[in-house]
Order: sequence, then structure tokens, then C-alpha cells
Amino acid sequence: MSFDPDAAAQPGSGIFGLRTPPQQARVVLLPVPFDATTSYRAGAARGPRDILEASRQVELFAPDIGRPYLAGIAMMPEDGRVRAWNRSARRLAEKVIAAGGAEGAPPEIRRAAEQVNQISAALERWIFERTARLLREGRIPGIVGGDHSVPLGAIAACAERFSGLGILHIDAHADLRRAYEGFAQSHASIMFNVFARLGDVSRIVQVGIRDFGEEEYRLIGASRGQIRTFFDADIQRARLEGSGWRRLARRIAESLPRRVYVSFDIDGLDPSLCPHTGTPVPGGLSFFEACDLLRALAESGRTIVGFDLCEVAPSPHEDDEWDGNVGARVLYQLIGYTLLSQKGSRRGPD
Repeated sequence: MSFDPDAAAQPGSGIFGLRTPPQQARVVLLPVPFDATTSYRAGAARGPRDILEASRQVELFAPDIGRPYLAGIAMMPEDGRVRAWNRSARRLAEKVIAAGGAEGAPPEIRRAAEQVNQISAALERWIFERTARLLREGRIPGIVGGDHSVPLGAIAACAERFSGLGILHIDAHADLRRAYEGFAQSHASIMFNVFARLGDVSRIVQVGIRDFGEEEYRLIGASRGQIRTFFDADIQRARLEGSGWRRLARRIAESLPRRVYVSFDIDGLDPSLCPHTGTPVPGGLSFFEACDLLRALAESGRTIVGFDLCEVAPSPHEDDEWDGNVGARVLYQLIGYTLLSQKGSRRGPD
């Protein structure tokens, strides 16, 4: 039976209502339901499932990105091991968070933090191996989190394959803290880990950043340009002074090397678009500004080799699907512009 992209999604269909097997997909999404290090408000572990459910309402054609689904998009099933790791790590992490962190805490709290670190390291290896396999098969990997600690293994796999890789980091937070609360792979530490551990990453370009500590700010300044941060306040000030967003988006894209991994924390958007994310912050990008930034990246000749979307957390109210709705649409745009950057999709009429 032929597939009708304009028809309602069928029961039991996969991401975006598709039925593409992973072995036939150009883009393979790996759901990671893990949010153990979330320090303010948990829930991102339910993000992959929420996005999957909402994705079946997404229209599959858009003039700017054409028909990404023709390239083949598949989402792997959630792995029970990851859910088990999250349950164990979350119970341990809650003790550490309640104690105000592991530093100077009693031995049992420090042991709990170390156990969380061990689980996080196991998860990193698990994601690295699966991402590396997808890259060897010629597929584009996409991580669907989960909190923002989870993509580290995927970034490491992409950096190993594409030396000199650049990171486009869209976020409200700089994520440059060292072992926040005693968690070496905290959601608040992922870009510090990329900077400190992944020598094949040549530059991290951050956009939407508006919540950060003084030590993070000093690290950006001391990085000698390896971390380039477009602070949200500076972006908004430039726009008030008459600089158009398209010009700013081109500047951001041109500051990146030729191959790029996009790490997208949903709280980089205006929090009206993601009200239940773990740590919402006033300010941020509109949906269309985020899409236009991805467009500028593709138009600049950069190639997106992988991506993640993290920190989508559903509302506690069953009838409120807003966060998953926005997350699913951001994910489809990410996929579309990734394929365009690789010239792997067919475009519709402009």
C-alpha cells in the first residue's frame, strides 16, 4: 500500500506516522529516556515518548525543507536498560541534590554521587557505540533526550569520525560547569566535558545563552575562541539597534567549521514554547528564529553530521501536549535542515 503523507497517521505507526525500518532510514533517532542529573525539575525522561506521540500530527511537507520523510526517518524503540539506569540513578541523585551536592557531604552522599557517575559513564559508552555504528552504516544519528547530559557519547562518536568538528549549541544555559553537584556528566556540564575531553572538537558556538555562572563566563573568555558565545542579551540588543536576525544568523553560521553537530536544548527557545522543561529561563529564540538559524547553517555550506534534541518534558496534565508538540516540530526541522545540508532530501517548490 502506498504512503499518503497527507493522510492521518495510522495506529502503531512510528515517528511522524512513518513505518520506515531503521535499516532503510537515512536518519535514525535514538531515544534516551534518562534525566537523573536534572537538578531543578525532572520529567525529560518522558520526552522521547511525548515527542513520538505528538509527531504523528506533524505535517510532512514544508516549503523550506521540502519532504524530509522521503529520505527515510526511523526512531529506535526505547531500550529497557536505559530506563533501568535512569530509575537507579535518579534515586541516588535525589539524595545528592537534597544534600546540596556531594562536595563536603557525608560519605554515603559522596558514594551515591559516584554511583550516578558510573551509570552515566555506562550510558555514554552505550550511546557512543550505537552512534558510531550508525555513522559506519552511512546514517545520520539523532539523539532524542532525556536531559542534556545524554548526548555526550554521540558527540564523541561524531568528533572521532569528523576531526575538527564544530558544535552549534542552542540553549538557555552555558553548560560549562565542572561536575555540577558532584555529577561528572551533569546536564549542566556537557559542554565543559566536550571542551575538556574531546580534542577533535575545534569550536563550540553557543546561541541563546542567558543563564550562566561567573566561572563559566571566565572559561568562555579564557578559551581563546574555542568557545564562541552569542549571549542572548547581546543578540537582543543588536536587534534593538537595527541588526536583522538574518544577518545575525549568518554570522553565527559562519563562525562554525565545515562539519557541524547541532546540540539543541529546548530551553534555548522562549519558555512559552517549552513551559515544562527542566530549567526554563525568560528570553530565548522564537520557533522561527531557531528554524532560520538552521537554515542559515545549511545555506552557508556547512554540513550537519548529527544532532540531538533534549530537555523536552511533558506537562503533568494529560490533556496538555504543548511541549511534545513543539518538540516534535523542532525535531522535524532539525532533520529537514540536516538533510538539506547534506543534499540528501528532495525539495518541494519554493
